[in-house]
Amino acid sequence: MPYMMGCMNKKTLFAWAAFDWANSAINTIVFTFIFSIYFARSVYGDEVQGSAAWAFAQGCAGVAIAILAPIVGSAVDYYGPRKRSLLFFSAICILASGFLFFVQPDPSFIMPALIIGAAMTISFELVQNIYGSTLPLIAPPDKIGFISGIGWGAGYIGSILSLGIALFAFIGLGDAGGLLGIPKDNALHVRATMLLAAGWFALFAIPFFLWCPDAKPTGNSLGQSVHMGLRELKNTIRHAWRLPQLVKFLVAAAIYRDGLVTLFSIGGLYAAGTLGMSASEVIIFAIAINLAAGLGAWMFAFFDDHIGSKTTIMVSLVALVILGAAVIATDDKFVFIALACALGLFIGPVQAASRALLVRLSPPEHIGAFFGLYALTGKSVAFMGPFAFAALTHAFSSQRIGMISILGFWAVGLVVMYFVETRKVDIRV
Repeated sequence: MPYMMGCMNKKTLFAWAAFDWANSAINTIVFTFIFSIYFARSVYGDEVQGSAAWAFAQGCAGVAIAILAPIVGSAVDYYGPRKRSLLFFSAICILASGFLFFVQPDPSFIMPALIIGAAMTISFELVQNIYGSTLPLIAPPDKIGFISGIGWGAGYIGSILSLGIALFAFIGLGDAGGLLGIPKDNALHVRATMLLAAGWFALFAIPFFLWCPDAKPTGNSLGQSVHMGLRELKNTIRHAWRLPQLVKFLVAAAIYRDGLVTLFSIGGLYAAGTLGMSASEVIIFAIAINLAAGLGAWMFAFFDDHIGSKTTIMVSLVALVILGAAVIATDDKFVFIALACALGLFIGPVQAASRALLVRLSPPEHIGAFFGLYALTGKSVAFMGPFAFAALTHAFSSQRIGMISILGFWAVGLVVMYFVETRKVDIRV
């Protein structure tokens, strides 16, 4: 099913970026800065071992994504329209976030929390892959990097606003309650932010489904598309090996994205456990780093289509390794926040440029399948980062030692990325 490169207009661009804005609350409130910390500190009752348990569950989810993502990606290629499958997996993610509201600060809720959290991760990653495959529908070839960066930037701004609402309206600063006056008994004020994340996603995803174009139906039923997608997966992998630069990029991206996934999973846990930040301090830190990441994504969006996605990725990875080492080394909260914000400037560009480079390297008629393969290669090793953090943290009873593994993934990914040749496909128009 060939893709048609749509004409870019402001309404379509707004609607497409709004989806990044919408799902950002799930990522920041649930996975990174509020629920994961609440789970380790209040549900599990041990910040170090609780963070290891959360990371292990996320690693298990990564194995499931490695199996499902390429099948789903191939199936949507054969089916055509993306919106129906995107709506289905988005609904699972939204409902799961709502269910987390019922997880109380008691060890009896450990397994339900881990299972729901893993299910959310699976659905969230499938959402990201299907959504990413819609990029060519709205972006002219010479604007792919720019629009991808705008989307990531919008996501970070959405993260900032949703976290700000969570802090001031729900949780409150210090001993003071939030503006909504939600009781702190049984951590109700923290659990209520799960409903905020679910509502945020549901509300702000609406423009995408109303105003963004969708691929034309192929005439295949959903069942036929899944069957054909399974068959196509083998062909996609075989076809990928005839594209050596794409293979090298997929390997590099799998490695450095593993470091990013691990950072997103345990960044808030590290700030709370090692630096002793309170819940409100962690959210302030989260707002600051997301602001930096959003600025970085938008700034580099203007350069990606000119200097190339590969250059954008490599510059960002070098900065991540250097700044990441400094972040891990410090014990001072203020220095930590300052360095983390500097690091954040380069997180968005890596993600946006990777999505843009995948679009440029992939055959347009199989874009969904190759986004699925992108997920497969990423998730086939994505469990290694959380598992490495979990193992090192458990073995040394130190989150700091666990964090060092992230730098290794970024450094190795950088080396592999150096050998990716993009001159023939990363064209400036």
